[in-house]
Amino acid sequence: MTVFPCKPALLVALALIAGAAPARAQSNVAAGEKLAFDRGKGNCLTCHVIKGGDLPGTIGPELKDIKAKYPDRNELFAIIFDETKRNPQTMMPPFGRNRILTEQEINAIVDFLQTL
Repeated sequence: MTVFPCKPALLVALALIAGAAPARAQSNVAAGEKLAFDRGKGNCLTCHVIKGGDLPGTIGPELKDIKAKYPDRNELFAIIFDETKRNPQTMMPPFGRNRILTEQEINAIVDFLQTL
């Protein structure tokens, strides 16, 4: 059996990456919530009721139980990126296609919505 020596720096880096993942995921959820509630950027509350949001709209569906409704996060990403591909009659802006939100921002919003 061949044993490969492992460098201590590699072990430290792997430990840091493993420990940082939950923190990074939490910060992405917080960033997504901030974007979703931001009236000048994501602006989700203009059309949707979201738990914890002020003065929600009623044009779109209430955003709850999202992970159960959309277990495939890619589908939810696609809806936010450009819902017109799935539903040409939608009133939802194509946030990604029109560059209202970056892919990174949409991913953060998806992470937040999956906690609802």
